[in-house]
Amino acid sequence: MPIVAHNDLPTFARLRAEGQQILDPDRALQQDIRELHIGLLNMMPDAALAATERQFFRLIGQSNQIAQFYVHPFTLDGLERGPERRAYIDRYYESFEQIRAEGLDALIITGANVTGPDLSHEPFWQPLIEVVDWAYDNVCSTLCSCLATHAVMQFRYGQRRQPLPAKCWGVYPHRVLVRSHPLVSDVNTRFDVPHSRFNDIGRAQFESAGLHVLAESEDAGVHLAVSPDGFRQVFFQGHPEYDIISLLKEYKREVKGFVSGARADYPPFPGNYFGLQSRAILDEHRDQTLDALEQGREPPAFPEDHLIPRLHNTWHDTAEGVVGNWMGLIYQVTNQDRRQTFMSHIDPDDPLALGWRPASSAEVE
Repeated sequence: MPIVAHNDLPTFARLRAEGQQILDPDRALQQDIRELHIGLLNMMPDAALAATERQFFRLIGQSNQIAQFYVHPFTLDGLERGPERRAYIDRYYESFEQIRAEGLDALIITGANVTGPDLSHEPFWQPLIEVVDWAYDNVCSTLCSCLATHAVMQFRYGQRRQPLPAKCWGVYPHRVLVRSHPLVSDVNTRFDVPHSRFNDIGRAQFESAGLHVLAESEDAGVHLAVSPDGFRQVFFQGHPEYDIISLLKEYKREVKGFVSGARADYPPFPGNYFGLQSRAILDEHRDQTLDALEQGREPPAFPEDHLIPRLHNTWHDTAEGVVGNWMGLIYQVTNQDRRQTFMSHIDPDDPLALGWRPASSAEVE
């Protein structure tokens, strides 16, 4: 079943216009189908807030047909917002207090735009810890994306991310390492995932903390991992939610940053993203831009319209598969009362009955 438009959030109209099936609440009430309530903690900055919201709504709505999905966006007070986005959040987003009172079946936490390796000084640090700790005790499963993965790995598992020699940026091939885990059931054993980050948590760090790595890339490192129990926390280090144009928009911003003087060097291409024709177009644009700057002229417009038809999405199907599996597993084990975590017969320390019980504190030491 599709996402239910349970309020007037503009994302619902935008997704309808794209052809996505969005269910009106009156129609939803007439269907005898179980609801799943998914929280979306959106920590992205103002410029990317709505786009990230749409990406995850789209991924949820396209991933599984087992239930009616009610998605509840919220954010953290510690994040700096301009007046326009603050008004948007006040109108369309829920508060964490409301989320906590009404409960969730699952929670997704987005990344945030932070480049430094130590996250403990960020204004969102303590509020995020509060949300994650509440979710672990009250929500069936939490999916962390990119920086959220790094933050949770630091404060819950004692693993601090490490700066990379250069930005990990592009679309990279990955392989499934644990084919028996139901999160990767029936997905491609080799698949692509976009990445965009300056920092990394390596496989050895995940494993030393007792987590299980399910998929990784030789070039981009770990993408998918799960908590010691196999399900309560799911970690993405890449960005499978990205639209086909997300890296293009990011590259365009980097070019603008060079033109404005915000970065010293002309940006390199994201890896494995632009084809030969696109790279030729962008090489010509770079040469024209450098020539214009040297002569004090206005640089040419970025050739976005010429590039979009040449882009290819090689990751979305697998992203839908993994998120669909996650939703299906939540459906199987979560309590019908969204204020409670699991069905009564489910073992919280081994919710998928995999035999992957967390180690005791004595075993960890």
